[in-house]
Amino acid sequence: MSRLNLDDFTDLIERPDGGVRRDAEALRERQIVPAGALGRLDELGEWLAAAQSAVPVRPIERPRVILFAGDHGVAGLGVSARPAGGAEQLVRAVLEGASPVSVLARRQEVPVRIVDMALDCAPDAFPEDVVRHRVRRGSGRIDIEDALTLDEAEAALRAGVAIADEEADSGTDLVVLGDISVGGTTAAAVLIAALCGTDASVVTGRGGLAIDDLAWMRKCAAIRDALRRARPVLGDQLQLLATVGGADLAAMTGFLLQCAVRKLPVILDGVVAAACALVGQRIAFRAPDWWLAGHDSGEPGQAKALDRMALEPLLAQGVRIGEGAGALLALPLVRSAAALAAELPELPKEPEEPEGGKEPEDTLE
Repeated sequence: MSRLNLDDFTDLIERPDGGVRRDAEALRERQIVPAGALGRLDELGEWLAAAQSAVPVRPIERPRVILFAGDHGVAGLGVSARPAGGAEQLVRAVLEGASPVSVLARRQEVPVRIVDMALDCAPDAFPEDVVRHRVRRGSGRIDIEDALTLDEAEAALRAGVAIADEEADSGTDLVVLGDISVGGTTAAAVLIAALCGTDASVVTGRGGLAIDDLAWMRKCAAIRDALRRARPVLGDQLQLLATVGGADLAAMTGFLLQCAVRKLPVILDGVVAAACALVGQRIAFRAPDWWLAGHDSGEPGQAKALDRMALEPLLAQGVRIGEGAGALLALPLVRSAAALAAELPELPKEPEEPEGGKEPEDTLE
């Protein structure tokens, strides 16, 4: 496999169309509801117009939830409320329609796609369309060993790129991006701490099921030890993902970057998506212009990453479950912004004055 040149993404990714955004702002000024009266919905509508290069903005008609799945060896240290290797059950619940994201997606009529990158289960446990991109069975224990080999990290990142191309080619017009993992928030916290230059305690959260104090201390120690391994490879993002990331995180990073190349907007879910986005920003500084932060999950690492990328969450409902559920809650808000930007009528035009200016007033002789 030829080594991937991540610098190519910098050249390929353009910012959303600034001229179109100005046209969208001008249209908003002419509409019957005063500009600014709709708060952040105005900003969202203008952002979508720029992303689509269309004024008025087109409705979001073919959104999709994409969930990258994997197990992480570090979960064996008891850093998660779920058992190590437990992501298989989470994936099964989504496929059976018994998880929060399944319920929300069903109500909003949004299809859900799961991509197994490193689940710790037999490859025939799920259908071919779920497992065909799998890189390995589980990722390594990042406090003492690499999550992946460099070749595995590159294969995972390339898989993410390929999936982004598949979605763009199929007509998907917006992606809700999340993860299904056990131990993934620990790997995400390591990436965020390494890229932001912070200590383990600053980014260590309690995960979706709120671990107790002892588990939090174990998680903090694991992140601290993994950080020692991450710092020497900070200059090479592919090596960083191989050292302390995982196959699911590497694939999400490639997916985010290629979505920016293909001008496909993405709503980010929780701390794992935020960590991958932060790696993506380090690779291509214009890429975050194509992403929205769906919600505030309460994870300190997510807040740190979003602040570094200047992304403000759309919602703050305290949703910690992951699996794309919080970001999917933000989808109706984005759709509403698009509808308002496109469908609000414009103010009636002022009657034009006759040619030559005002008619002369009658004068007495």
